[in-house]
Amino acid sequence: MATLFISDLHLDPERPAITDLFVAFLRGEARQADALYILGDLFEAWVGDDDPSEVGATVADEVRALVDAGVPVFFMRGNRDFLLGDAFARRAGMTVLPDPAVVMLEGRPTLLMHGDLLCTDDTAYQAFRAQVRDPRWQAGFLAQPLDARLAFARQARAASQAHQSGLKDEGRMETITDVAPATVHDTLYRYGIDTLVHGHTHRPAIHAVDVDGQACTRIVLGDWYEQGSVLRVDATGTRLEALTA
Repeated sequence: MATLFISDLHLDPERPAITDLFVAFLRGEARQADALYILGDLFEAWVGDDDPSEVGATVADEVRALVDAGVPVFFMRGNRDFLLGDAFARRAGMTVLPDPAVVMLEGRPTLLMHGDLLCTDDTAYQAFRAQVRDPRWQAGFLAQPLDARLAFARQARAASQAHQSGLKDEGRMETITDVAPATVHDTLYRYGIDTLVHGHTHRPAIHAVDVDGQACTRIVLGDWYEQGSVLRVDATGTRLEALTA
């Protein structure tokens, strides 16, 4: 059996086919897994565990069914669902991981991240991330009515799109929104681990990284905007592949 890693599903009512693909994945391949790790951005937006969306209810029920079938599910918050709380996690039966987190994978320590912390060249985003991850900001935000929080999410999404559009116009999109190589190097060096798995950048690939003479590996998970992407790890090796929608 394999350990499965996914991220950046961006589930949204406007894209029901991807939710259907995720449900089929949970009911199919995932039932045979040793464990499932979801490394952030499970939802396109999450403004609190009191959100009554049908997509959220479906995900909670289907993930809980997988956990009840004996497959542990681990979740790491991303930049779109950083407000996913303990109530939803309990409902779904997921174990929430910190970012970064170290896990044992086929007998070897592996560093897991959502990936946005590695994009340090995007200083505007990092400032926004620091603000919304502040517990005081989150408490104040969650105290607002649901409609106000949903409006904020729409505005934040529009601002993000405008930010990325501006980077494209300046010809900096590819570098600014990708990981900073120096930050990847420093992160692997600090943890002393030779394998890093993350999402966020939507650039699925397996990269060889040299960290002061040590051969390391950085695995980038793909997004689920048009099709699924899954990393399978077992005793025979590591496979990063697409799922057809």
